[in-house]
Amino acid sequence: MPTSVVHAAFAFVLAVGLLGAYYDRRALAVVLAVVLFPELDAGLGWLMDGAHRTVLHTMILSALVAGILYWDTRRSASWLGGRWGDYGIRVTWVALFVHVFAHIALDWTHLDGINILWPLVDQFIAFEGELYVSSRGIVQTFVEISVDPATGQQVVDAGQGGTSQSVHVSTPVQPSKDPDGPVDRRFPIAVGGWQLYLVLTGVFTLVARRLQTVRYEDDQ
Repeated sequence: MPTSVVHAAFAFVLAVGLLGAYYDRRALAVVLAVVLFPELDAGLGWLMDGAHRTVLHTMILSALVAGILYWDTRRSASWLGGRWGDYGIRVTWVALFVHVFAHIALDWTHLDGINILWPLVDQFIAFEGELYVSSRGIVQTFVEISVDPATGQQVVDAGQGGTSQSVHVSTPVQPSKDPDGPVDRRFPIAVGGWQLYLVLTGVFTLVARRLQTVRYEDDQ
């Protein structure tokens, strides 16, 4: 699964590209806090089964915040604009975008996915499959439609999995138990080469942006 470090690194890459002239340390800190916020539901596992990747990983929450943000920033008397100006509006929208694409959507593609429509629908969905061109034409397996031979009804498979009652995604707070040995509590940094590559890309992006800023200031 993507680690918190990987989420942060991907967030930095997106933030550098999206913040533009509003890029500064404070904006980066806001983006980092927002992108790591969903990890807090791991701690709720002590109170609710399957809380991780459910309570704070639902797209319903992101859609609700986006709706409120759109409503406020479209008003002439915007609270956010009045308090923080264009800077606040840009940083908030970028933080929300990064929250969705650098965390929620990234988790959607790994392991059991996320409880994407919780609490309206309690079901984990994993976005996985293949898309390729072959002698049969364009083939995709992310969403598969078939007919149940027993009932004759159309069945759509979009990666549906279990519910919050049956799915447990291991975390350092609540690691999966090994019945044959002690609990292996790990705080991972990168799981796999692609994750380490993404972490290094995030670090490189921050350093490159910093060097560009220093060069610009020296030329003034």
